Amino acid sequence: MALLMKALNWNYVLVTALISSFLAQMTKVIINIIVLGKFIPERLWGAGGMPSAHSATVCAMLVATGRYCGTGSTEFALALVVSVIVMYDAMGVRRETGEQAKLLNRMLSEWMEQESEHLPFLGDKKLKEMVGHTPIQVLTGAVFGVTIGFLMPMI
Repeated sequence: MALLMKALNWNYVLVTALISSFLAQMTKVIINIIVLGKFIPERLWGAGGMPSAHSATVCAMLVATGRYCGTGSTEFALALVVSVIVMYDAMGVRRETGEQAKLLNRMLSEWMEQESEHLPFLGDKKLKEMVGHTPIQVLTGAVFGVTIGFLMPMI
């Protein structure tokens, strides 16, 4: 606890956001173990999945900034704008990128079955499909981050 308090004295907002991010990623690992019955190391750092660690991070940052600097501060306004952009991007552009990757991977797989001798440079390459979030994953990450933001002790 003394180490946490020392870290919070160093930079309350940053430490709160990092703790929220770490806990969200650990939650992804636990959910994958429960749902899929296996440990997937990439879940420790990878994007996508439940809950959104991006949303958890920026929402914890937002709450910590509001608590530390006040909701009328410029810092809070900046944190709010960044949070909205990150969550919108996670549900929009990054999610669509993942959907496109699924389609392209399926197409490549079908082509490789028929034309593998003509396209050796493709090998077994696959695009990463889990890069974005569904609205429920973003909302869950946001609630997660807000909760962590309010649970962190004030310095």
